[in-house]
Amino acid sequence: MHADLTDDQIEHETQRIGRRIRDVREHQNLTQEAVFLAVPMSRRHYQGIEAGQANPTLRTLIRIAHAIGVPVRDLMG
Repeated sequence: MHADLTDDQIEHETQRIGRRIRDVREHQNLTQEAVFLAVPMSRRHYQGIEAGQANPTLRTLIRIAHAIGVPVRDLMG
């Protein structure tokens, strides 16, 4: 399978995943601080992920998913 993705499409998906992380975190009544300390990572990097401006590794996404109590596939789907 060959996937030609534009930078705009990738940016859109990054922002969508960040919004999903934020929405789940808020639904779980968790603060950003609770999540970035649990991962652990810097506040700035975590805020960048939620804003769709940072590019997290798969390991980081797995850690965030665990910290907010959902399977990583829930962040991607």
